[in-house]
Amino acid sequence: MPQKALESRTAQSASAGRQQTVASQLVQAINALRKSRGLTPFVVSAKLASAAKQHTREMGADGYFEHESFDGSAFWKRIERWYPSRGWNFWSVGENLAYESPDITAEQGLAMWMNSPPHRTNLLSKSWREVGISVMHFANAPGEYDGAAVTLVTADFGLRR
Repeated sequence: MPQKALESRTAQSASAGRQQTVASQLVQAINALRKSRGLTPFVVSAKLASAAKQHTREMGADGYFEHESFDGSAFWKRIERWYPSRGWNFWSVGENLAYESPDITAEQGLAMWMNSPPHRTNLLSKSWREVGISVMHFANAPGEYDGAAVTLVTADFGLRR
């Protein structure tokens, strides 16, 4: 294998590790905040994390920043594909997004959301029980990012009972 290819793969691996660390730190920071307010901590949901990952990847690849999917469909329809409502008496989901160029820390993400009333409401909601977070870095994001390096964050919240 050529040396450049090996270096590139190693860099991608390190970047993915940093992104996973930021996602984990963000869950910890959110749960510490919730606990300090007397709220139940979120349980990490692999299904919500998969929904978040798919949306984050799509936004970065297609160069947009919206709750709606690239095809214009509502965010809850996308989440429902990963976190089904079928078989449950009650189902509800929400979503927070953030991005920074070139990178974002858990502290920055949490601060952005806490400074935005609708995002703060999701973080401090008594309704949600589960969360899935995705953090992805794009070296040359197209569209509204103008080819800049950006890190996107998607947090999907849910409740099924």
